[in-house]
Amino acid sequence: MARQPPPPWVHAAFLLCLLSLGGAIEIPMDLTQPPTITKQSVKDHIVDPRDNILIECEAKGNPAPSFHWTRNSRFFNIAKDPRVSMRRRSGTLVIDFRSGGRPEEYEGEYQCFARNKFGTALSNRIRLQVSKSPLWPKENLDPVVVQEGAPLTLQCNPPPGLPSPVIFWMSSSMEPITQDKRVSQGHNGDLYFSNVMLQDMQTDYSCNARFHFTHTIQQKNPFTLKVLTNHPYNDSSLRNHPDMYSARGVAERTPSFMYPQGTASSQMVLRGMDLLLECIASGVPTPDIAWYKKGGDLPSDKAKFENFNKALRITNVSEEDSGEYFCLASNKMGSIRHTISVRVKAAPYWLDEPKNLILAPGEDGRLVCRANGNPKPTVQWMVNGEPLQSAPPNPNREVAGDTIIFRDTQISSRAVYQCNTSNEHGYLLANAFVSVLDVPPRMLSPRNQLIRVILYNRTRLDCPFFGSPIPTLRWFKNGQGSNLDGGNYHVYENGSLEIKMIRKEDQGIYTCVATNILGKAENQVRLEVKDPTRIYRMPEDQVAKRGTTVQLECRVKHDPSLKLTVSWLKDDEPLYIGNRMKKEDDSLTIFGVAERDQGSYTCVASTELDQDLAKAYLTVLGRPDRPRDLELTDLAERSVRLTWIPGDDNNSPITDYVVQFEEDQFQPGVWHDHSKYPGSVNSAVLRLSPYVNYQFRVIAVNEVGSSHPSLPSERYRTSGAPPESNPGDVKGEGTRKNNMEITWTPMNATSAFGPNLRYIVKWRRRETREAWNNVTVWGSRYVVGQTPVYVPYEIRVQAENDFGKGPEPESVIGYSGEDYPRAAPTEVKVRVMNSTAISLQWNRVYPDTVQGQLREYRAYYWRESSLLKNLWVSQKRQQASFPGDRLRGVVSRLFPYSNYKLEMVVVNGRGDGPRSETKEFTTPEGVPSAPRRFRVRQPNLETINLEWDHPEHPNGIMTGYTLKYVAFNGTKVGKQIVENFSPNQTKFTVQRTDPVSRYRFTLSARTQVGSGEAVTEESPAPPNEAYTNNQADIATQGWFIGLMCAIALLVLILLIVCFIKRSRGGKYPVREKKDVPLGPEDPKEEDGSFDYSDEDNKPLQGSQTSLDGTIKQQESDDSLVDYGEGGEGQFNEDGSFIGQYTVKKDKEETEGNESSEATSPVNAIYSLA
Repeated sequence: MARQPPPPWVHAAFLLCLLSLGGAIEIPMDLTQPPTITKQSVKDHIVDPRDNILIECEAKGNPAPSFHWTRNSRFFNIAKDPRVSMRRRSGTLVIDFRSGGRPEEYEGEYQCFARNKFGTALSNRIRLQVSKSPLWPKENLDPVVVQEGAPLTLQCNPPPGLPSPVIFWMSSSMEPITQDKRVSQGHNGDLYFSNVMLQDMQTDYSCNARFHFTHTIQQKNPFTLKVLTNHPYNDSSLRNHPDMYSARGVAERTPSFMYPQGTASSQMVLRGMDLLLECIASGVPTPDIAWYKKGGDLPSDKAKFENFNKALRITNVSEEDSGEYFCLASNKMGSIRHTISVRVKAAPYWLDEPKNLILAPGEDGRLVCRANGNPKPTVQWMVNGEPLQSAPPNPNREVAGDTIIFRDTQISSRAVYQCNTSNEHGYLLANAFVSVLDVPPRMLSPRNQLIRVILYNRTRLDCPFFGSPIPTLRWFKNGQGSNLDGGNYHVYENGSLEIKMIRKEDQGIYTCVATNILGKAENQVRLEVKDPTRIYRMPEDQVAKRGTTVQLECRVKHDPSLKLTVSWLKDDEPLYIGNRMKKEDDSLTIFGVAERDQGSYTCVASTELDQDLAKAYLTVLGRPDRPRDLELTDLAERSVRLTWIPGDDNNSPITDYVVQFEEDQFQPGVWHDHSKYPGSVNSAVLRLSPYVNYQFRVIAVNEVGSSHPSLPSERYRTSGAPPESNPGDVKGEGTRKNNMEITWTPMNATSAFGPNLRYIVKWRRRETREAWNNVTVWGSRYVVGQTPVYVPYEIRVQAENDFGKGPEPESVIGYSGEDYPRAAPTEVKVRVMNSTAISLQWNRVYPDTVQGQLREYRAYYWRESSLLKNLWVSQKRQQASFPGDRLRGVVSRLFPYSNYKLEMVVVNGRGDGPRSETKEFTTPEGVPSAPRRFRVRQPNLETINLEWDHPEHPNGIMTGYTLKYVAFNGTKVGKQIVENFSPNQTKFTVQRTDPVSRYRFTLSARTQVGSGEAVTEESPAPPNEAYTNNQADIATQGWFIGLMCAIALLVLILLIVCFIKRSRGGKYPVREKKDVPLGPEDPKEEDGSFDYSDEDNKPLQGSQTSLDGTIKQQESDDSLVDYGEGGEGQFNEDGSFIGQYTVKKDKEETEGNESSEATSPVNAIYSLA
């Protein structure tokens, strides 16, 4: 977390502003003045021949200046050349070639003259050149033949272009030639080989020149390079040898310089340009280059190394960069050095450039033109474009070398002076006019400006003015007091008032007054002081794992009269707020942090006047970057050293490196783990298998995850050998009763050890010890046919490749196929253990009847019927398994009170044998399951209603229910009460003795065996006592009595109307009686009316709720009807009886309606009618 200082550009801008305060005062354009050049082309003006030529020259003055040009120091008459024109109100030349002509005809040196009646201003001498991109001369290049290890230079010799082309080397497939410290391109465009290797041999080394202006590339005819060697390049182990040169028999040599030649050279460079020093050396091994300066250090702020340290570049050279530099080329055979003497010259540069001079009549002044250079430049003065010596004499003017002094100037002294300073490396030309004016003071800025500034800042109040003689300027605050200058104030020459540190009391109106002998002028500026913007809670540095959420706070205090804007930067660039980010007024939240989110975050709180910055750094713990630059060294028959460069750990230390390999014979493209190493190493010796074409890659691991795999290493093939192992997991099993399938796990690439891996399969019967059968197999299985049923065999599988056989394998016992068992278990005996379990006992079958491996004895049993009358049961067969050669077992989870049947079989790998004799048994009565749907309801404070349904599984003849309940209030528990009910009772009402306590009820069902599983429920909590006591009987409320009286009155009126209608026998349309719709079969519907008397006794359709908001519950002896399970006596899926204790009862659809209508006052009205 850090508060950022103001950006450097703020201080720089303020400094530039202060520097400009003492500059020349400009003449307003409404006053007469000599010309001033405002825009011109560069001195060396190179143009594209395909475009029109444009030579710029613009100037200002009053009156507006006219223009003319010289070409090669002679007047250029543009009126005589139809291709040349001059833009309106400008001196810019346009040369148009659309109608023909050659641009080269217009090359030369041009100069622009801008003139009005007060003088003439000159542009620089502009040298116009047309860009050139000549073709390479046709040439036939002989093949270049060189001995391996020798140095080589392929010369480019590009055609001379304007400007010089960019040189680069490529192959015919447009791929750049790979460069390194051994092979590189020099500054002159040549391609240098410090030593040639066989891998450099190719037929298409092509030098290319790219010309900037024409955007064209010229290609030289390609070189063919042939390398002579005594060592063919056909052994991968030799190619990977750590000492390539000695391994290939190349003689090692001490370094020698290919460029520059010899031991010393010199170089000249102009001040302000870049110095490029270059040393390219040959040698075996390839030499390393180092740079030094004699008698001092290299300028670290300006020096940088290029082209694999073969070049040293020093930017913006100055005189102190002169001296002797030397490069040192070294390898293990020795070293040499080359000394370069550097001389820095300088084209002219300004020390004091002449500025426009504005004087009043009778005043004195001077023009100064001072420049430096190496050699020292000469100064030449001109006036209005003519040498000063040729101008008419002026007694008020005196020339003193680089200075012109004016005394007692008059109106006639107005002119434009040129200063030309030059040496052999260039020139400088400057225009400065002398203007003589009588002008009273005038203000040049708008009046009564409002300036808002921030408390404690430095600020400047501008008051641009003009007058001749130059006016004096004074500042006042709030129209009173003395002149503001000194202390906290400073007035600059151009009239600006600087306040060094703004305080609240500096707020007010400031007046500037300019005065000369011709009069005075004034202007006012209103200054408002605002509170600064400050971040009082800054974002803090954070460390986060990838995928988590991060919040950066930024709380700001600012002047309330200014609009605040809060924005965020990431790594000093504007932050894009995407879907994973949420920006609020005082925070930034990043969801699902990723590696790319790492960096510095800057909160920028800004108003239109100021800003405050606070920075925090977010460190994201991410997966490591992939390792790179894998290298194989120390190559041996069965090992190799793998070295890699670790990638960035992304702020979480690397804990492990996983080395993987891929081979291209058995599973090309599939990577396998080879070994794992600690995160502290970057090199490992890998154990290798014979005859594998290895390729390696490395994965880095940290606590966040694994990196992407590195790029693969180069391949390395080991030599072959006979297999050292045999395939594993050898098995012999029958898939049919007369065969045996021999299978094994095939060996992988690292176990093959040689080409054409195959397997020798041998087998023979174990009992007979007959001769071995054998066959050679290329896959991973072999089927032996025509075998007896389930006979043991000895099996061997041996690996073999072209280098020999593997070790003698151990024998494995396998079996031929099985057939179904021929016999069933005998003497099966059943003993009932309890109501849900039986024990079994049987005699085993003879082994020869199993015809395979005995897997298990299996009992099949099913529920034949229940001992309860009319109870349907499922007769689905179930099974119980008894693995191995056993003689007894237990079958559990049977239904009590049921008849069962059972059969037994013996099972082998093929399947079941024949079934034994069927046995029957009966399970005794058991305890019932818990009563279903036990419900506790409390309609009032005096009673509790209990209801339940019969058990799902009676498991015998039901004898009744047992209910136990107890009252409790907090920790106080009352006496337990026990109630017994008949098997048909499913309801019970408890009279409460204590309206405050709650009750706990436990209900269970009984058979003759005993009580079954119990179910427990508690009564609802009683209502609050205070609330209960405050409840008033609704029948005693006044509003209710009034409502009932109103209803009675309406009923009386309705009865009178009904009797009148009945006595008249009137009819009315059906649609008027909306409450009683007719059925579609009603014959009276045809004429749309019916007699009211016909409906006297018909009840109102649909049930109505009573006044107390309840609906009368329908009574039913079958509790299942209430829960949508039907009123019929039915059986569930597993055969348990549901309705045996209920009385069946038909229910008409209208019962519910009729029972509810009795409580409806509306129905009562119809019944009275």
